[in-house]
Amino acid sequence: MRAVTADAPRLTSATITLFAVAVGLIVANLYYAQPLLPQIASAFHVSVGAAARLVTWTQLGYAAGLALIVPLGDSVNRRRLTLGLSALSVLGLLGVAAAPQFWLFALGSVLLGLTSVAAQVLVPFAASLADPQSRGKVVGTVMSGLLLGILLARTVSGLLAAWLGWRWVFVVAAAALTLLTAALWRRLPGGAPQSRLAYGKLLASVVRIVREEPILRRRSLYGLLGFAAFSVFWTSLAFLLSGPPYFYNEAAAGLFGLVGAVGALAASWAGRQADAGHGRRSTGMMALLITASFGLIWWGGNSLWALVLGVAVMDLGVQGLHITNQSEIYRLRPEARSRLTTVYLTSYFAGGVLGSALSSVAYVQLGWAGVCGLGALFGALVLLGWGLERARP
Repeated sequence: MRAVTADAPRLTSATITLFAVAVGLIVANLYYAQPLLPQIASAFHVSVGAAARLVTWTQLGYAAGLALIVPLGDSVNRRRLTLGLSALSVLGLLGVAAAPQFWLFALGSVLLGLTSVAAQVLVPFAASLADPQSRGKVVGTVMSGLLLGILLARTVSGLLAAWLGWRWVFVVAAAALTLLTAALWRRLPGGAPQSRLAYGKLLASVVRIVREEPILRRRSLYGLLGFAAFSVFWTSLAFLLSGPPYFYNEAAAGLFGLVGAVGALAASWAGRQADAGHGRRSTGMMALLITASFGLIWWGGNSLWALVLGVAVMDLGVQGLHITNQSEIYRLRPEARSRLTTVYLTSYFAGGVLGSALSSVAYVQLGWAGVCGLGALFGALVLLGWGLERARP
């Protein structure tokens, strides 16, 4: 494979901020529906379980985009790819807002997931523009925006739905994304491709990279398990809060995103730890936080303060683990960062699909205790993998 070299534009603080805002606003598309699931179920006259599967369908679309679209970031102009996907996301949001039937809403959710991978074109783009000695910090800063987007999407969604109705959430999101696309068109630097591989060979090379990079395989597994734990909790939270003992509306449920936003505080710290060579240590710390948090979250079934504290601890662990994983894999192959992203995040969001699917089953069959036990299991598996890694000679 022949790398295509070009002088990279200087990554200024303003550009880093633009990257962070962009990935946050784009990835938020995946999460606006989560605090609205009871209202969506009522509007379309479907069961709670059917509404919960919207989360799974959206993440399936996202996983498909990660596998089939994100690798193109190594062989095409990343600026053009990002702008095209962002424009398509606007259309997806408008389609979801206007959907007259549940199956059309579900189809629009898949399309929205597919095009929202623009966020994951931008993350390796930022990494490729950063100096090697500050790459972890830059990735952590950009990912702080992404993590805030994930969590604040729920808050904004809940508040807007309580004020204007749930369909207007997606209309407002489409308007915001239109403005962002215009800003990206004006300010995003050009991105020279790193490879001239044809599309088929580019996808085939992903398999070879997985086979040749054990660190990538291990970090992808950690990401899968961590995001599965995250999705187990957030998929079922709206159902807990809408029933006894809370009886909260969608606005109150959305405000829990503000609690989870504390996880973004871990992003910059984890990036700096990776830059300093302490990624292994931070991995163990974050795995322990994830596992322990579900004890508090279980207690939170009847105690608001325990639920709030548990959410904060869980998000801190999940996001810190995620940043550590990405910082470690971006060290491996500079010419293949989009493909590394594809492997890691396909695994990561496969964990989201798994966690969302199992969460709805656990809640229906075993209640809140089942949800918490499932989340703790995923966290414990990360801790086990880390322990086995340390035990190897």
